[in-house]
Amino acid sequence: MKPAAGAVVLAGRILFSVFFARSASGHIRRRGQMVGYAGSAGFPLPYLAGWPSGAWLGFASMSVALGIWPDLGALMLGAFVIPAALYFHRYWKVEDPGQRQMQAGNFYRNIALLGASLALFGLLSAAGHGLRFSITAPLFRL
Repeated sequence: MKPAAGAVVLAGRILFSVFFARSASGHIRRRGQMVGYAGSAGFPLPYLAGWPSGAWLGFASMSVALGIWPDLGALMLGAFVIPAALYFHRYWKVEDPGQRQMQAGNFYRNIALLGASLALFGLLSAAGHGLRFSITAPLFRL
């Protein structure tokens, strides 16, 4: 990978990670609210919505941004948004039109983030040892 391409990928990794790092902070600082909301949404293990998910998001976002097995971090972020979409943004069950529209937007945002996570995983794992501006090489090889 040429240095200019590596710099573009690094900028993308950092910008992508900012969203999840911010979310990690919220899950840790407002853990009680997160656990309560997860319980009311029918999430099977609501406790995980507090600090454990914040730690998961924090580790994964730092992994991607810093380049410490960044492909694994991208997969971890993708794995997070699947239950987030399916449990917390069930717009098809919401009656109020305004709330339904908001939840649909959140649902499809998570779908887009899943797609971006998978694309980033593919890019990073395919780059292998050629990945620039990374502390470690990707963990997986595609």
